[in-house]
Amino acid sequence: MRSGRSADLALLVSVFTITLVRLRWPVGGNDVYLSDLTVAAFLALFLVHRLVARDRSVPRAVVVLLAFLALLSVVYLVGYFNLETSADRSQFTKGLAKFALHFAFLACAVAHLARRSTRFYWQTLGAFVAGMALNSAYAVLEFLYAMGGRGFLDPLILGPITGDTSEGVARFGVVAGVDFYRANGLMLDVNHLGVALIVPIMILLPIYLRLERGHPMRLPLVLTLGVLALGEIVTFSRSGALGLVVGLVILAVPYRRLMVSRRLLVPVGALAGILVLVSLQYSTIVSGFFRARTSLSGRGTQTHFDLYELLPPAIDANPFFGRGLNTFSTYFEFLTGRDNWGPHSYYIALLVETGIVGTLLFLAFIVYVFRRLGGLRRLGRALAAVGDVDAARVQPLAWGLTAALAGTLAANVFYLTMQMYYFFVFLLLAVAAPVVFSRR
Repeated sequence: MRSGRSADLALLVSVFTITLVRLRWPVGGNDVYLSDLTVAAFLALFLVHRLVARDRSVPRAVVVLLAFLALLSVVYLVGYFNLETSADRSQFTKGLAKFALHFAFLACAVAHLARRSTRFYWQTLGAFVAGMALNSAYAVLEFLYAMGGRGFLDPLILGPITGDTSEGVARFGVVAGVDFYRANGLMLDVNHLGVALIVPIMILLPIYLRLERGHPMRLPLVLTLGVLALGEIVTFSRSGALGLVVGLVILAVPYRRLMVSRRLLVPVGALAGILVLVSLQYSTIVSGFFRARTSLSGRGTQTHFDLYELLPPAIDANPFFGRGLNTFSTYFEFLTGRDNWGPHSYYIALLVETGIVGTLLFLAFIVYVFRRLGGLRRLGRALAAVGDVDAARVQPLAWGLTAALAGTLAANVFYLTMQMYYFFVFLLLAVAAPVVFSRR
């Protein structure tokens, strides 16, 4: 049906644009994001399609998601009665609206993918990876442009589109007498991009490793992985690096032999060689920057630990349901001096804003996602046992999604990205995969 094809296209556009956060326009004192518009378009077309088709059935996975949505909503609404100021209520309203839109997108997208082919699932994954690759490529370009002393790329490219004439890249400071920058691509923060890139890298890596010799996708995948890796490097995100290490440890369990094979070592060696040559040419700058990023006594590092030390008094007043969704910035304004500043840890935000009950409910949800991925790995083994051609893709996909989730959880110890759209796309891919591939 035409409405179904329109919803297909809207979903692909949504997951492609979901991380292009810098594409936003000020309207009435608030920013309207391109991703919000594309997601709203998908939700509308999805509902139209289901109404036209008179289709009320939903897979069990969607029922479970709606149950978590209801339980989380109850926790958040109980937390509303702990709000103290008008600023708290304003932040709570914004946070609740974002949560509702993100979770509605997740539930509807899973329901939509559940009725589509395995081919469309791969197209959805491809659209998401393409958006992340665009983000990563732009980050590399803006980093090279800024470090080359030619100014800033954003006013030239994004300025005419969004009217935003800000610099874009984050100025790290002066290293060996040279201004040094970190790239954020088309996201709002360098660490946002660094942590988000964990997902596509971890998903694509095992799929690439398991491709047959001579497969036409080997070259596109290794090139895409190279672009994503370069984007990760120019963010210089320690949280992103932590997540990658955790994800690679997970992948080393089933793919330890392939991870030391020529298939991986040759492209990694080529990338490492380029980085070594650049480091030798700018050795003073690189060594100074490396010392700064590995120091545990810097102001940025100390901020993380300061917030953890302030966690007990923050939850003492409302230990069970927290101080209210999205109100961290108003409570900690005395420390940060800013009324719109988020915590440098998803788990701090979770405990402060939703309390013990909200934290346990979130952990239950993560356990559910891990169980879905465990089921996907078992499904891959079952497909292999009957000689299904998709088995060689499902098993690597399952391990890649598992590594991506573990890496993201680790990275969010010192940053927070799991409330962002891109993580809900990851959840979509993880929760919907067992439904889609079980039809094989």
